[in-house]
Amino acid sequence: MSQSHYRALLSLGLPIVIGQIGVIVLGFADTLMIGHHSTTELAAASFVNNMFNLAIIFSTGFAYGLTPVVGSLFGQHKVSEVGRTLKNSLAANTVLAAIVCLVMTILYLNLDRMGQPDELIPHMRPYFMVLLVSLPFVLWFNGFKQFSDGITDTKVSMWILLSGNILNIIGNYILIYGKLGMPELGLLGAGISTMVSRILMVIAYLVLFFGTRRYQSFREGFRLGKINRTDFSLLNRLGWPIAAQMGMETASFSLSAIMVGWLGSAELASYQIMIAVSQICFMMYYGMGAAVSVRISNFLGQRDIVNVRRTANIGFHIILIMIICTSIPIYLLRNHLGGWFTDDATVAAMVAQVIIPFLLYQFGDGLQINFANSLRGIADVRLMMLFSFIAYFIISLPLGYLFGFVFDWGITGIWMAFPFGLTSAGIMYYLRFRYKTGKGV
Repeated sequence: MSQSHYRALLSLGLPIVIGQIGVIVLGFADTLMIGHHSTTELAAASFVNNMFNLAIIFSTGFAYGLTPVVGSLFGQHKVSEVGRTLKNSLAANTVLAAIVCLVMTILYLNLDRMGQPDELIPHMRPYFMVLLVSLPFVLWFNGFKQFSDGITDTKVSMWILLSGNILNIIGNYILIYGKLGMPELGLLGAGISTMVSRILMVIAYLVLFFGTRRYQSFREGFRLGKINRTDFSLLNRLGWPIAAQMGMETASFSLSAIMVGWLGSAELASYQIMIAVSQICFMMYYGMGAAVSVRISNFLGQRDIVNVRRTANIGFHIILIMIICTSIPIYLLRNHLGGWFTDDATVAAMVAQVIIPFLLYQFGDGLQINFANSLRGIADVRLMMLFSFIAYFIISLPLGYLFGFVFDWGITGIWMAFPFGLTSAGIMYYLRFRYKTGKGV
């Protein structure tokens, strides 16, 4: 019985993980190409990307509100209701896109007031604006992705992500360095390539959903269903707490990037490199966590609480194996990683010194990813906001300032705070899930 669960979870989760690896490769390629073009541009990209990562992950969290709804309806074979719910989700994501773009515009107007090095601002501004234009397409893509993942059709989003990211990498090479007769745009070129690939990925989903037989039964529900208060309210009731939880987690990294910027451009460049490395682990674990959420929501629709709990436990076993498989090579390559991204010896040395605190938080990261997704699968998301606030704003960020500036440990001190925040979040999510499933949800 357990073996069938492992197989089912891996079959569902591996396409998501592979799609996430595509995102990771894109992040690596961006950082490598920009870093070798200019260390100043790499530092500028670090700051802007961290701001947009916060907006994107917050928005992705909101889209995750669709997963338990679709998963539960799909588990009950209510196909037309799935299509209608997707329509309401896209409407909700459009409203959120307008709100997020407004907030990011305000940040753009205040870039020069955030204490960052003056030489970075001219590189930050155009790059920021191009990414801002592409932001609504991220939200629309997320809506379609959560729909297809929720009906266990995870290979579609995998292929779209991989194709989009390959186009992005090719566009980066052409526009950053000015190949094939194009102008050498540096960091701005990376932004333009990202924008174009995001637009094309949404177009691909639109063509598949509205132009193929694959989603015909769902399309009927989408066409006939109306945007209604019940679905809209449910998606908002689930989406906002998840968005807040994921947003606070990401904010602990984004706000830490601001503190790193106070230390200097070299520190900020090394932080960007380590964020690219950390996304290898995070996105892989999160791909499996997303599969855990889908499987749990399917079982919840069938009122099978035994398999709800079994899926969460098996998911964590798989993530633990993934932690071991990623941590060992990163540790062995700790003295070489920085040199892959930049020719600056100072930046490369800083990367090597933060590997240990990075490895220390992998268990906590896996724990919180698995049980946060488990709670999403059973649609128990409200208390996660409180848990996240405690873990990241009460524990992690103050410790980052304490270790980095009061104890004068610099960038290593800021990284040392993350194990405390992520592990405490994971423990709280685990205890809540055990309590809820023990009661029968």
